[in-house]
Amino acid sequence: MEDSLLKCDVHKENKLETFCQDHQQLCCSVCVLLNHRQCCSVIFISDSVKKMSPDMRHLSINLQTILDELNKFKSTQEASIQYVDVSYSEKLQEIQDLRNKLNAALDVQEKTTMKELDEIRSTLQTTLKNDLDNCSRLKDELKQISEAVNVLYDKGKKEIEFIAYIKCLEKIQESKTYLKKNRVDVQSSIIFKANIAFEKYLFEQERLGMIVDSMQSLRLKMNPDQMMTVKRISEYSVRISSDTRSNSGIGVCCLPSGQVIVTDSYNKKVKMLNEQYHVSSHCDVPCSPEGICQITSSEVAVNSYKDVQFISVINGQLVNGRKVQLQHAACGIAHHQGSLYVTSGSALYHYTLDGSLLKKLYEDTGYYDSVFKCAVSPDGDRIYVTNNSQHKLITLATDGTLISTFKDPKIQSPWGVHATPSGQVIVVGAGDNSLIQVDHEGKNKLAASQRRLKVGKHLAINNIGHVIPHQDSAFLFTDPMRLVCFWIALEDATLENGCLWFIPGSYKLGERRMVRNHKKEPGQSGIVFRGEKNSKHNDDDFVDGPVKKEGHAAGLIPRSDIEN
Repeated sequence: MEDSLLKCDVHKENKLETFCQDHQQLCCSVCVLLNHRQCCSVIFISDSVKKMSPDMRHLSINLQTILDELNKFKSTQEASIQYVDVSYSEKLQEIQDLRNKLNAALDVQEKTTMKELDEIRSTLQTTLKNDLDNCSRLKDELKQISEAVNVLYDKGKKEIEFIAYIKCLEKIQESKTYLKKNRVDVQSSIIFKANIAFEKYLFEQERLGMIVDSMQSLRLKMNPDQMMTVKRISEYSVRISSDTRSNSGIGVCCLPSGQVIVTDSYNKKVKMLNEQYHVSSHCDVPCSPEGICQITSSEVAVNSYKDVQFISVINGQLVNGRKVQLQHAACGIAHHQGSLYVTSGSALYHYTLDGSLLKKLYEDTGYYDSVFKCAVSPDGDRIYVTNNSQHKLITLATDGTLISTFKDPKIQSPWGVHATPSGQVIVVGAGDNSLIQVDHEGKNKLAASQRRLKVGKHLAINNIGHVIPHQDSAFLFTDPMRLVCFWIALEDATLENGCLWFIPGSYKLGERRMVRNHKKEPGQSGIVFRGEKNSKHNDDDFVDGPVKKEGHAAGLIPRSDIEN
Protein backbone atom coordinates (compact mmCIF):
# COMPACT_ATOMS: atom_id res chain seq x y z
CA MET A 1 0.00 0.00 0.00
CA GLU A 2 2.81 2.38 0.92
CA ASP A 3 4.68 1.55 -2.28
CA SER A 4 1.67 2.48 -4.39
CA LEU A 5 1.29 5.78 -2.52
CA LEU A 6 4.93 6.65 -3.07
CA LYS A 7 4.77 6.09 -6.84
CA CYS A 8 4.10 8.96 -9.26
CA ASP A 9 0.68 8.70 -10.90
CA VAL A 10 2.12 9.88 -14.25
CA HIS A 11 5.55 8.28 -14.30
CA LYS A 12 4.87 4.95 -12.62
CA GLU A 13 8.54 3.92 -12.41
CA ASN A 14 9.54 7.01 -10.36
CA LYS A 15 8.93 7.84 -6.73
CA LEU A 16 7.43 11.08 -5.47
CA GLU A 17 10.13 13.29 -3.99
CA THR A 18 8.98 16.92 -4.10
CA PHE A 19 5.88 19.07 -3.64
CA CYS A 20 5.07 22.10 -5.85
CA GLN A 21 3.34 24.68 -3.69
CA ASP A 22 2.53 26.82 -6.74
CA HIS A 23 0.37 24.07 -8.26
CA GLN A 24 -0.34 22.08 -5.06
CA GLN A 25 0.97 18.95 -6.80
CA LEU A 26 3.19 16.02 -5.76
CA CYS A 27 6.07 15.55 -8.20
CA CYS A 28 8.73 13.06 -9.14
CA SER A 29 12.04 14.16 -10.68
CA VAL A 30 10.64 13.82 -14.21
CA CYS A 31 7.56 15.91 -13.32
CA VAL A 32 9.81 18.68 -12.04
CA LEU A 33 11.94 18.55 -15.17
CA LEU A 34 9.01 18.63 -17.57
CA ASN A 35 6.36 20.76 -15.86
CA HIS A 36 7.72 22.63 -12.83
CA ARG A 37 11.11 24.04 -13.90
CA GLN A 38 9.84 27.62 -13.66
CA CYS A 39 7.92 27.19 -10.39
CA CYS A 40 9.18 29.21 -7.41
CA SER A 41 8.20 26.86 -4.57
CA VAL A 42 9.24 23.29 -5.28
CA ILE A 43 10.49 21.69 -2.07
CA PHE A 44 11.26 18.19 -0.89
CA ILE A 45 8.42 16.28 0.71
CA SER A 46 10.48 15.80 3.86
CA ASP A 47 10.66 19.58 4.24
CA SER A 48 6.94 20.02 3.48
CA VAL A 49 6.03 17.69 6.35
CA LYS A 50 7.82 19.99 8.77
CA LYS A 51 5.79 23.01 7.61
CA MET A 52 2.36 21.39 7.19
CA SER A 53 0.65 18.88 9.50
CA PRO A 54 -2.21 17.08 7.61
CA ASP A 55 -5.58 16.70 9.40
CA MET A 56 -6.03 12.98 8.70
CA ARG A 57 -9.28 12.73 10.67
CA HIS A 58 -10.94 15.48 8.63
CA LEU A 59 -9.51 13.94 5.48
CA SER A 60 -11.00 10.57 6.38
CA ILE A 61 -14.43 12.16 6.86
CA ASN A 62 -14.18 13.92 3.50
CA LEU A 63 -13.13 10.67 1.83
CA GLN A 64 -16.08 8.80 3.30
CA THR A 65 -18.48 11.57 2.23
CA ILE A 66 -17.20 11.46 -1.34
CA LEU A 67 -17.34 7.66 -1.33
CA ASP A 68 -20.96 7.77 -0.17
CA GLU A 69 -21.84 10.28 -2.90
CA LEU A 70 -20.08 8.17 -5.53
CA ASN A 71 -21.90 5.04 -4.36
CA LYS A 72 -25.20 6.91 -4.48
CA PHE A 73 -24.40 8.23 -7.95
CA LYS A 74 -23.41 4.72 -9.06
CA SER A 75 -26.68 3.27 -7.74
CA THR A 76 -28.65 6.03 -9.43
CA GLN A 77 -26.91 5.46 -12.75
CA GLU A 78 -27.40 1.68 -12.49
CA ALA A 79 -31.11 2.26 -11.87
CA SER A 80 -31.12 4.72 -14.77
CA ILE A 81 -29.67 2.06 -17.10
CA GLN A 82 -32.57 -0.22 -16.26
CA TYR A 83 -35.00 2.68 -16.55
CA VAL A 84 -33.60 3.56 -20.00
CA ASP A 85 -34.27 -0.01 -21.17
CA VAL A 86 -37.81 0.12 -19.78
CA SER A 87 -38.32 3.56 -21.32
CA TYR A 88 -36.97 2.29 -24.65
CA SER A 89 -39.50 -0.55 -24.72
CA GLU A 90 -42.32 1.82 -23.80
CA LYS A 91 -41.37 4.38 -26.44
CA LEU A 92 -40.99 1.65 -29.05
CA GLN A 93 -44.53 0.55 -28.25
CA GLU A 94 -45.73 4.16 -28.44
CA ILE A 95 -44.13 4.57 -31.88
CA GLN A 96 -45.79 1.36 -33.07
CA ASP A 97 -49.10 2.49 -31.60
CA LEU A 98 -48.77 5.82 -33.40
CA ARG A 99 -48.05 4.01 -36.69
CA ASN A 100 -51.12 1.83 -36.13
CA LYS A 101 -53.21 4.94 -35.45
CA LEU A 102 -51.95 6.53 -38.65
CA ASN A 103 -52.73 3.33 -40.56
CA ALA A 104 -56.20 3.22 -39.02
CA ALA A 105 -56.79 6.89 -39.91
CA LEU A 106 -55.66 6.26 -43.50
CA ASP A 107 -57.93 3.20 -43.65
CA VAL A 108 -60.87 5.37 -42.64
CA GLN A 109 -59.95 7.99 -45.28
CA GLU A 110 -59.61 5.25 -47.91
CA LYS A 111 -62.97 3.70 -47.03
CA THR A 112 -64.67 7.09 -47.20
CA THR A 113 -63.10 7.84 -50.59
CA MET A 114 -63.97 4.38 -51.96
CA LYS A 115 -67.55 4.80 -50.80
CA GLU A 116 -67.78 8.10 -52.68
CA LEU A 117 -66.23 6.43 -55.73
CA ASP A 118 -68.84 3.65 -55.65
CA GLU A 119 -71.67 6.16 -55.22
CA ILE A 120 -70.51 8.28 -58.16
CA ARG A 121 -70.07 5.19 -60.34
CA SER A 122 -73.58 4.01 -59.50
CA THR A 123 -75.05 7.46 -60.20
CA LEU A 124 -73.29 7.74 -63.57
CA GLN A 125 -74.32 4.24 -64.61
CA THR A 126 -77.96 4.93 -63.71
CA THR A 127 -77.92 8.20 -65.68
CA LEU A 128 -76.30 6.60 -68.73
CA LYS A 129 -78.78 3.69 -68.70
CA ASN A 130 -81.67 6.15 -68.54
CA ASP A 131 -80.18 7.96 -71.55
CA LEU A 132 -79.94 4.69 -73.44
CA ASP A 133 -83.57 3.82 -72.64
CA ASN A 134 -84.82 7.27 -73.72
CA CYS A 135 -82.73 7.13 -76.90
CA SER A 136 -84.08 3.68 -77.77
CA ARG A 137 -87.65 4.79 -77.12
CA LEU A 138 -87.34 7.88 -79.34
CA LYS A 139 -85.61 5.86 -82.03
CA ASP A 140 -88.37 3.21 -82.08
CA GLU A 141 -91.11 5.81 -82.15
CA LEU A 142 -89.46 7.72 -85.03
CA LYS A 143 -88.95 4.48 -86.92
CA GLN A 144 -92.63 3.55 -86.59
CA ILE A 145 -93.77 6.99 -87.83
CA SER A 146 -91.25 6.85 -90.68
CA GLU A 147 -92.67 3.51 -91.83
CA ALA A 148 -96.21 4.86 -91.63
CA VAL A 149 -95.28 7.92 -93.73
CA ASN A 150 -93.77 5.70 -96.45
CA VAL A 151 -96.89 3.54 -96.58
CA LEU A 152 -99.27 6.51 -96.81
CA TYR A 153 -97.22 8.32 -99.46
CA ASP A 154 -99.32 8.87 -102.71
CA LYS A 155 -102.36 7.10 -101.23
CA GLY A 156 -104.50 10.18 -101.34
CA LYS A 157 -105.60 9.89 -97.67
CA LYS A 158 -105.10 13.51 -96.78
CA GLU A 159 -106.37 13.43 -93.20
CA ILE A 160 -104.19 10.50 -92.21
CA GLU A 161 -101.21 12.06 -93.95
CA PHE A 162 -101.78 15.27 -92.00
CA ILE A 163 -101.91 13.43 -88.69
CA ALA A 164 -98.76 11.47 -89.53
CA TYR A 165 -97.04 14.67 -90.60
CA ILE A 166 -97.78 16.48 -87.31
CA LYS A 167 -96.76 13.50 -85.16
CA CYS A 168 -93.58 13.13 -87.12
CA LEU A 169 -92.71 16.80 -86.56
CA GLU A 170 -93.41 16.44 -82.81
CA LYS A 171 -91.12 13.41 -82.48
CA ILE A 172 -88.38 15.07 -84.50
CA GLN A 173 -88.59 18.18 -82.23
CA GLU A 174 -88.65 15.99 -79.09
CA SER A 175 -85.55 14.14 -80.31
CA LYS A 176 -83.70 17.38 -81.16
CA THR A 177 -84.54 18.85 -77.75
CA TYR A 178 -83.35 15.69 -75.99
CA LEU A 179 -80.08 15.60 -77.97
CA LYS A 180 -79.50 19.27 -77.28
CA LYS A 181 -79.91 18.75 -73.51
CA ASN A 182 -77.64 15.69 -73.54
CA ARG A 183 -74.61 16.65 -75.60
CA VAL A 184 -72.15 13.87 -76.41
CA ASP A 185 -69.06 16.03 -76.99
CA VAL A 186 -67.30 14.54 -73.91
CA GLN A 187 -67.48 10.97 -72.74
CA SER A 188 -68.62 10.39 -69.16
CA SER A 189 -65.85 9.33 -66.81
CA ILE A 190 -64.77 9.53 -63.14
CA ILE A 191 -62.09 12.00 -62.03
CA PHE A 192 -60.07 11.59 -58.78
CA LYS A 193 -58.58 14.77 -57.34
CA ALA A 194 -56.03 13.56 -54.82
CA ASN A 195 -55.63 15.43 -51.53
CA ILE A 196 -51.97 16.23 -52.07
CA ALA A 197 -51.81 17.80 -48.59
CA PHE A 198 -51.48 14.29 -47.15
CA GLU A 199 -48.58 13.36 -49.38
CA LYS A 200 -46.95 16.77 -49.15
CA TYR A 201 -47.13 16.81 -45.35
CA LEU A 202 -45.71 13.28 -45.02
CA PHE A 203 -42.80 14.05 -47.34
CA GLU A 204 -42.07 17.21 -45.37
CA GLN A 205 -41.71 15.21 -42.13
CA GLU A 206 -38.48 13.43 -41.30
CA ARG A 207 -39.79 11.34 -38.40
CA LEU A 208 -42.94 10.39 -36.48
CA GLY A 209 -41.81 12.46 -33.50
CA MET A 210 -38.83 13.81 -31.61
CA ILE A 211 -36.67 11.47 -29.53
CA VAL A 212 -34.89 13.36 -26.75
CA ASP A 213 -33.15 12.66 -23.47
CA SER A 214 -35.69 13.52 -20.77
CA MET A 215 -33.09 15.16 -18.53
CA GLN A 216 -31.78 17.27 -21.41
CA SER A 217 -35.34 18.32 -22.21
CA LEU A 218 -35.94 19.26 -18.58
CA ARG A 219 -32.73 21.28 -18.42
CA LEU A 220 -33.76 23.22 -21.52
CA LYS A 221 -37.32 23.96 -20.41
CA MET A 222 -37.15 23.96 -16.61
CA ASN A 223 -37.84 27.20 -14.79
CA PRO A 224 -38.90 26.00 -11.34
CA ASP A 225 -39.71 29.50 -10.10
CA GLN A 226 -41.93 30.54 -12.99
CA MET A 227 -45.22 31.58 -11.43
CA MET A 228 -48.34 29.63 -12.33
CA THR A 229 -51.91 30.91 -12.47
CA VAL A 230 -55.24 29.11 -12.19
CA LYS A 231 -57.01 29.89 -15.46
CA ARG A 232 -60.03 27.64 -15.16
CA ILE A 233 -61.68 25.29 -12.68
CA SER A 234 -63.88 22.52 -14.07
CA GLU A 235 -65.86 19.79 -12.36
CA TYR A 236 -66.27 16.24 -13.66
CA SER A 237 -68.15 13.32 -12.18
CA VAL A 238 -66.08 10.15 -11.79
CA ARG A 239 -68.88 8.10 -10.29
CA ILE A 240 -69.59 4.70 -11.84
CA SER A 241 -72.55 2.35 -11.44
CA SER A 242 -70.78 0.01 -9.00
CA ASP A 243 -69.94 2.82 -6.54
CA THR A 244 -71.80 2.52 -3.27
CA ARG A 245 -70.79 5.94 -1.95
CA SER A 246 -69.93 9.37 -3.22
CA ASN A 247 -66.40 9.62 -4.54
CA SER A 248 -63.47 10.70 -2.40
CA GLY A 249 -60.53 11.45 -4.68
CA ILE A 250 -57.39 11.51 -2.57
CA GLY A 251 -54.66 11.16 -5.21
CA VAL A 252 -54.31 12.24 -8.83
CA CYS A 253 -51.70 11.24 -11.40
CA CYS A 254 -51.41 12.30 -15.06
CA LEU A 255 -49.78 9.93 -17.54
CA PRO A 256 -47.85 11.14 -20.61
CA SER A 257 -50.62 9.67 -22.80
CA GLY A 258 -53.06 12.23 -21.38
CA GLN A 259 -54.93 9.73 -19.22
CA VAL A 260 -55.61 10.68 -15.60
CA ILE A 261 -55.62 8.10 -12.80
CA VAL A 262 -57.36 8.90 -9.51
CA THR A 263 -57.79 7.04 -6.25
CA ASP A 264 -61.31 6.70 -4.83
CA SER A 265 -60.80 6.03 -1.14
CA TYR A 266 -64.40 5.42 -0.07
CA ASN A 267 -65.22 2.98 -2.87
CA LYS A 268 -61.79 1.28 -2.69
CA LYS A 269 -61.17 1.81 -6.39
CA VAL A 270 -58.53 3.24 -8.67
CA LYS A 271 -60.08 4.86 -11.75
CA MET A 272 -58.65 5.92 -15.09
CA LEU A 273 -60.12 8.90 -16.94
CA ASN A 274 -59.80 9.53 -20.66
CA GLU A 275 -59.08 12.90 -22.25
CA GLN A 276 -62.73 13.90 -21.73
CA TYR A 277 -62.41 12.98 -18.01
CA HIS A 278 -64.84 10.07 -18.33
CA VAL A 279 -64.03 6.88 -16.42
CA SER A 280 -62.65 4.50 -19.04
CA SER A 281 -61.40 1.77 -16.68
CA HIS A 282 -61.13 0.96 -13.00
CA CYS A 283 -59.77 -1.71 -10.69
CA ASP A 284 -60.66 -2.66 -7.14
CA VAL A 285 -58.12 -2.65 -4.31
CA PRO A 286 -58.47 -4.34 -0.89
CA CYS A 287 -57.85 -1.23 1.24
CA SER A 288 -58.82 2.40 0.77
CA PRO A 289 -56.25 3.88 -1.63
CA GLU A 290 -54.74 7.27 -0.85
CA GLY A 291 -51.62 8.58 -2.56
CA ILE A 292 -50.50 7.77 -6.09
CA CYS A 293 -47.34 8.37 -8.12
CA GLN A 294 -46.14 7.58 -11.62
CA ILE A 295 -43.54 4.81 -11.99
CA THR A 296 -43.33 4.52 -15.79
CA SER A 297 -45.43 5.92 -18.62
CA SER A 298 -47.85 3.01 -18.13
CA GLU A 299 -47.49 2.12 -14.45
CA VAL A 300 -48.39 3.81 -11.18
CA ALA A 301 -47.94 2.98 -7.50
CA VAL A 302 -50.79 3.47 -5.00
CA ASN A 303 -50.36 3.47 -1.23
CA SER A 304 -53.02 2.38 1.22
CA TYR A 305 -52.84 1.54 4.93
CA LYS A 306 -49.62 -0.52 5.07
CA ASP A 307 -48.88 -1.49 1.49
CA VAL A 308 -48.03 -0.22 -1.97
CA GLN A 309 -49.99 -1.59 -4.93
CA PHE A 310 -48.49 -1.32 -8.43
CA ILE A 311 -51.06 -0.89 -11.22
CA SER A 312 -50.37 -1.00 -14.96
CA VAL A 313 -52.26 0.27 -18.00
CA ILE A 314 -52.51 -2.65 -20.43
CA ASN A 315 -54.56 -2.33 -23.62
CA GLY A 316 -56.41 0.63 -22.17
CA GLN A 317 -57.35 -1.18 -18.94
CA LEU A 318 -56.08 -0.87 -15.36
CA VAL A 319 -54.52 -4.14 -14.15
CA ASN A 320 -53.32 -4.84 -10.61
CA GLY A 321 -49.69 -5.94 -10.42
CA ARG A 322 -47.31 -6.72 -7.60
CA LYS A 323 -47.88 -5.54 -4.03
CA VAL A 324 -45.27 -4.49 -1.46
CA GLN A 325 -46.09 -4.91 2.23
CA LEU A 326 -44.71 -2.26 4.61
CA GLN A 327 -43.89 -2.41 8.31
CA HIS A 328 -45.36 1.04 8.92
CA ALA A 329 -48.32 3.17 7.87
CA ALA A 330 -48.31 4.72 4.40
CA CYS A 331 -49.67 8.27 4.09
CA GLY A 332 -47.90 9.59 1.00
CA ILE A 333 -45.80 8.26 -1.87
CA ALA A 334 -43.42 9.64 -4.51
CA HIS A 335 -41.00 8.16 -7.07
CA HIS A 336 -37.87 9.23 -8.88
CA GLN A 337 -35.71 7.02 -11.13
CA GLY A 338 -36.14 3.77 -9.23
CA SER A 339 -36.30 5.34 -5.76
CA LEU A 340 -39.61 5.06 -3.91
CA TYR A 341 -40.31 7.48 -1.05
CA VAL A 342 -43.08 6.69 1.46
CA THR A 343 -44.28 8.81 4.39
CA SER A 344 -45.80 7.20 7.47
CA GLY A 345 -47.16 10.28 9.23
CA SER A 346 -44.09 10.57 11.43
CA ALA A 347 -41.21 9.48 9.15
CA LEU A 348 -40.00 9.42 5.53
CA TYR A 349 -38.61 6.13 4.16
CA HIS A 350 -36.53 5.36 1.07
CA TYR A 351 -37.36 2.08 -0.72
CA THR A 352 -36.36 0.36 -3.94
CA LEU A 353 -39.11 -0.61 -6.39
CA ASP A 354 -38.91 -4.24 -5.25
CA GLY A 355 -39.83 -3.15 -1.71
CA SER A 356 -36.38 -3.22 -0.07
CA LEU A 357 -36.02 -0.59 2.65
CA LEU A 358 -32.83 1.40 2.14
CA LYS A 359 -33.07 4.03 4.84
CA LYS A 360 -35.29 6.03 7.15
CA LEU A 361 -34.47 9.49 5.81
CA TYR A 362 -36.30 11.76 8.23
CA GLU A 363 -38.41 11.53 11.38
CA ASP A 364 -40.60 13.89 13.40
CA THR A 365 -42.54 12.16 16.17
CA GLY A 366 -44.13 15.32 17.58
CA TYR A 367 -47.47 14.66 15.88
CA TYR A 368 -48.94 11.80 13.87
CA ASP A 369 -49.19 13.77 10.64
CA SER A 370 -45.97 15.78 10.90
CA VAL A 371 -44.51 13.84 7.93
CA PHE A 372 -47.63 13.59 5.80
CA LYS A 373 -47.51 13.84 1.98
CA CYS A 374 -44.40 14.07 -0.19
CA ALA A 375 -43.13 14.96 -3.67
CA VAL A 376 -39.73 14.85 -5.40
CA SER A 377 -38.20 17.54 -7.62
CA PRO A 378 -37.69 16.54 -11.29
CA ASP A 379 -33.91 16.35 -10.93
CA GLY A 380 -34.26 14.32 -7.73
CA ASP A 381 -32.21 16.58 -5.46
CA ARG A 382 -35.06 17.72 -3.17
CA ILE A 383 -37.93 16.04 -1.36
CA TYR A 384 -40.89 18.19 -0.28
CA VAL A 385 -42.93 17.04 2.73
CA THR A 386 -46.06 18.56 4.26
CA ASN A 387 -46.40 18.85 8.04
CA ASN A 388 -50.18 18.89 8.38
CA SER A 389 -50.46 19.52 12.10
CA GLN A 390 -47.92 22.35 12.30
CA HIS A 391 -48.99 24.04 9.05
CA LYS A 392 -45.67 23.99 7.25
CA LEU A 393 -43.73 22.61 4.31
CA ILE A 394 -40.29 21.11 4.84
CA THR A 395 -37.68 20.59 2.15
CA LEU A 396 -35.14 17.77 2.49
CA ALA A 397 -32.05 16.66 0.62
CA THR A 398 -32.20 13.11 -0.70
CA ASP A 399 -30.09 11.95 2.27
CA GLY A 400 -32.72 13.33 4.66
CA THR A 401 -30.88 16.52 5.60
CA LEU A 402 -33.28 19.38 6.38
CA ILE A 403 -32.79 22.18 3.83
CA SER A 404 -35.57 24.57 4.75
CA THR A 405 -38.87 25.00 6.59
CA PHE A 406 -41.64 27.18 5.19
CA LYS A 407 -44.65 28.58 7.04
CA ASP A 408 -47.23 31.05 5.78
CA PRO A 409 -50.70 32.13 6.96
CA LYS A 410 -52.05 30.84 3.65
CA ILE A 411 -50.88 27.32 4.42
CA GLN A 412 -53.41 25.91 6.85
CA SER A 413 -53.17 22.15 7.45
CA PRO A 414 -51.27 21.52 4.20
CA TRP A 415 -52.43 18.25 2.69
CA GLY A 416 -50.95 17.63 -0.73
CA VAL A 417 -47.73 18.74 -2.36
CA HIS A 418 -46.81 18.39 -6.05
CA ALA A 419 -43.69 19.10 -8.11
CA THR A 420 -44.41 19.78 -11.78
CA PRO A 421 -42.13 18.42 -14.55
CA SER A 422 -40.61 21.91 -14.71
CA GLY A 423 -39.89 21.92 -10.98
CA GLN A 424 -42.64 24.25 -9.73
CA VAL A 425 -43.82 23.34 -6.24
CA ILE A 426 -47.55 23.49 -5.44
CA VAL A 427 -49.00 23.01 -1.96
CA VAL A 428 -52.68 22.24 -1.29
CA GLY A 429 -53.96 23.73 1.94
CA ALA A 430 -56.70 21.71 3.61
CA GLY A 431 -57.69 24.54 5.95
CA ASP A 432 -59.11 26.81 3.26
CA ASN A 433 -58.70 24.56 0.18
CA SER A 434 -56.20 26.96 -1.40
CA LEU A 435 -53.34 26.39 -3.82
CA ILE A 436 -49.97 27.94 -3.00
CA GLN A 437 -46.84 27.99 -5.16
CA VAL A 438 -43.52 27.88 -3.34
CA ASP A 439 -40.08 28.43 -4.86
CA HIS A 440 -38.05 25.29 -5.67
CA GLU A 441 -35.89 25.79 -2.56
CA GLY A 442 -39.01 25.64 -0.37
CA LYS A 443 -38.27 28.99 1.27
CA ASN A 444 -40.57 31.62 -0.26
CA LYS A 445 -44.15 31.91 -1.48
CA LEU A 446 -44.38 32.81 -5.17
CA ALA A 447 -48.13 32.84 -5.72
CA ALA A 448 -51.42 31.88 -4.11
CA SER A 449 -54.68 31.02 -5.83
CA GLN A 450 -57.50 33.44 -5.10
CA ARG A 451 -60.01 30.69 -5.88
CA ARG A 452 -60.96 27.95 -3.48
CA LEU A 453 -61.34 24.37 -4.53
CA LYS A 454 -64.72 22.70 -4.05
CA VAL A 455 -64.07 19.71 -1.85
CA GLY A 456 -65.51 16.34 -2.83
CA LYS A 457 -66.11 16.93 -6.54
CA HIS A 458 -63.09 18.82 -7.77
CA LEU A 459 -59.99 16.94 -8.79
CA ALA A 460 -56.90 18.85 -7.70
CA ILE A 461 -53.32 17.77 -7.14
CA ASN A 462 -54.48 16.04 -4.00
CA ASN A 463 -57.90 16.37 -2.43
CA ILE A 464 -58.08 17.32 1.24
CA GLY A 465 -59.81 14.16 2.49
CA HIS A 466 -62.36 14.15 5.26
CA VAL A 467 -62.68 14.68 9.02
CA ILE A 468 -62.55 11.51 11.10
CA PRO A 469 -65.61 10.65 13.26
CA HIS A 470 -65.63 12.84 16.38
CA GLN A 471 -67.71 14.58 19.04
CA ASP A 472 -67.43 18.37 19.08
CA SER A 473 -68.07 18.31 22.84
CA ALA A 474 -64.71 16.55 23.35
CA PHE A 475 -62.98 19.79 22.36
CA LEU A 476 -65.28 22.04 24.46
CA PHE A 477 -65.31 19.97 27.66
CA THR A 478 -66.38 21.59 30.96
CA ASP A 479 -67.26 19.92 34.27
CA PRO A 480 -70.08 20.33 35.00
CA MET A 481 -71.19 20.78 31.39
CA ARG A 482 -71.84 24.49 30.83
CA LEU A 483 -71.19 24.69 27.10
CA VAL A 484 -73.41 23.13 24.48
CA CYS A 485 -72.13 22.91 20.90
CA PHE A 486 -74.44 22.98 17.89
CA TRP A 487 -73.65 22.52 14.21
CA ILE A 488 -75.98 24.72 12.14
CA ALA A 489 -76.46 24.39 8.38
CA LEU A 490 -76.11 27.78 6.69
CA GLU A 491 -77.64 26.31 3.53
CA ASP A 492 -79.43 23.10 2.57
CA ALA A 493 -77.01 20.22 3.25
CA THR A 494 -77.57 17.36 0.80
CA LEU A 495 -75.77 14.21 -0.26
CA GLU A 496 -74.57 16.06 -3.34
CA ASN A 497 -72.96 19.02 -1.58
CA GLY A 498 -71.73 17.12 1.47
CA CYS A 499 -74.09 16.64 4.39
CA LEU A 500 -72.93 15.17 7.70
CA TRP A 501 -73.22 11.48 8.59
CA PHE A 502 -74.31 10.21 12.02
CA ILE A 503 -74.62 6.98 14.01
CA PRO A 504 -78.17 6.70 15.40
CA GLY A 505 -78.22 6.60 19.21
CA SER A 506 -74.49 7.28 19.50
CA TYR A 507 -75.04 10.16 21.95
CA LYS A 508 -75.80 7.49 24.58
CA LEU A 509 -72.30 6.02 24.32
CA GLY A 510 -70.80 8.61 26.66
CA GLU A 511 -68.49 11.53 26.15
CA ARG A 512 -64.78 12.06 25.76
CA ARG A 513 -62.47 14.88 26.78
CA MET A 514 -59.42 16.19 24.94
CA VAL A 515 -56.56 17.31 27.20
CA ARG A 516 -52.97 18.31 26.56
CA ASN A 517 -50.37 15.66 27.27
CA HIS A 518 -47.90 17.63 29.41
CA LYS A 519 -45.91 14.45 30.15
CA LYS A 520 -45.45 13.65 26.51
CA GLU A 521 -42.76 11.05 25.83
CA PRO A 522 -40.82 10.87 22.53
CA GLY A 523 -43.10 9.43 19.89
CA GLN A 524 -46.30 10.34 21.77
CA SER A 525 -48.94 12.83 20.66
CA GLY A 526 -49.23 16.25 22.30
CA ILE A 527 -52.91 15.61 23.10
CA VAL A 528 -54.76 12.68 24.65
CA PHE A 529 -58.44 11.75 25.02
CA ARG A 530 -60.06 10.65 28.26
CA GLY A 531 -63.42 9.00 28.70
CA GLU A 532 -65.33 6.33 26.82
CA LYS A 533 -63.35 5.02 23.87
CA ASN A 534 -66.17 5.15 21.35
CA SER A 535 -64.38 6.72 18.38
CA LYS A 536 -63.63 3.52 16.48
CA HIS A 537 -66.86 3.20 14.55
CA ASN A 538 -67.38 1.15 11.45
CA ASP A 539 -68.09 3.29 8.38
CA ASP A 540 -71.12 1.10 7.69
CA ASP A 541 -72.72 2.30 10.97
CA PHE A 542 -73.11 5.84 9.65
CA VAL A 543 -76.28 7.09 7.97
CA ASP A 544 -76.57 10.28 5.97
CA GLY A 545 -78.20 13.30 7.59
CA PRO A 546 -79.34 15.79 4.94
CA VAL A 547 -81.00 18.83 6.54
CA LYS A 548 -82.62 22.02 5.36
CA LYS A 549 -81.10 25.42 5.98
CA GLU A 550 -80.84 26.23 9.73
CA GLY A 551 -81.02 22.55 10.67
CA HIS A 552 -78.63 21.63 13.49
CA ALA A 553 -76.82 18.84 15.33
CA ALA A 554 -75.65 18.64 18.95
CA GLY A 555 -72.01 18.25 19.93
CA LEU A 556 -72.47 14.94 21.79
CA ILE A 557 -73.26 13.05 18.58
CA PRO A 558 -70.26 11.41 16.90
CA ARG A 559 -70.33 12.62 13.31
CA SER A 560 -68.23 12.70 10.20
CA ASP A 561 -68.14 14.24 6.75
CA ILE A 562 -67.37 10.73 5.50
CA GLU A 563 -69.11 11.33 2.15
CA ASN A 564 -67.89 14.93 1.70
